Amino acid sequence: MNSSQVFALPTPLSLESGAVLPTVRVAYHTAGTLNAARDNIIWVCHALTANADVLSWWPGLFGPGGHFDPADWFIVCANILGSCYGSTGPLTPVAAGAEPLYQEFPLVTIRDMVAVHEQLRQQLGLAKIHTLIGGSLGGQQALEWAVQQPAVFDHLVLLATSAQHSPWGIAFNEAQRLAIFADPTYFSATPDGGKAGLQAARAVALLSYRSYDAYAGSQAEPDGERLTDFRASSYQQYQGAKLVARFDAYSYVALSRAMDSHNVGRGRGGVETALRHIRARTLVIGISSDVLFPPAEQQLLARHIGGARYAEMASGFGHDGFLIETAQITHLLERFYVQSFVR
Repeated sequence: MNSSQVFALPTPLSLESGAVLPTVRVAYHTAGTLNAARDNIIWVCHALTANADVLSWWPGLFGPGGHFDPADWFIVCANILGSCYGSTGPLTPVAAGAEPLYQEFPLVTIRDMVAVHEQLRQQLGLAKIHTLIGGSLGGQQALEWAVQQPAVFDHLVLLATSAQHSPWGIAFNEAQRLAIFADPTYFSATPDGGKAGLQAARAVALLSYRSYDAYAGSQAEPDGERLTDFRASSYQQYQGAKLVARFDAYSYVALSRAMDSHNVGRGRGGVETALRHIRARTLVIGISSDVLFPPAEQQLLARHIGGARYAEMASGFGHDGFLIETAQITHLLERFYVQSFVR
């Protein structure tokens, strides 16, 4: 069974910043069937511009014939707070009869996203989750949730993510936001505001998602005679336009700011202390060519989460490898579950 649904939080949501959202709707997607023992639940936390339909954007890992096949698993994925795929965000009214807030949408943090996930989990009556999995921004949510609710998750799988967003990552996000703010239409408070800025922001982001070798392999010119109209230039333009067609600048700003806020150690005595709260059997996966979340950040997680296992994928795809290298991820998951079973 594959379905898309919406859950309305029963009470206003108080955000970590002190702001309050009077109403919150969360769009979520389920695939597969919950078994009688209720022990086949996989909860996916998605990354920056993804949606709740994980079967559509993580093929090879999720879907018929994948490691997480809906024939065997009950898969849940919720669209994150601040996004534009059905959950409350900058383009949706936050109260009956109100106008969307656009650039005035309040600061949402990773902990706010997790607060919504937790209310949805309770609404669905899911007492225990077999595996919580996420990469990048999704991994930040999964990590925060596992710290907050250590008794809920049996297994935790973290890909290309961190305990605290780095100065390097924040700088990349700020460069993208500056590109959006340089587009005067962003301040027009209309659904199409900031589209040119968003296209430029996505071009900046791609430099952190891929690697030198990935561009050299896919965007090199067949000869050395060209003076302009390079393949790499066209690729940046195309990828920017592709995102503009399916996303909006206001959600992009809101979610990039949420990523910047990520720090599991905030108010908990530091990162190392916070990570010791996790009780799930944990697999942390790094990517050799990832410049946005370099392997050292995943190695730190594995050192300080009790009993965690670390694995590194050799990949030329950079950060995007967590979405592309599904064969490697599947192999690592198979080993992880076998080792967890005999532990």
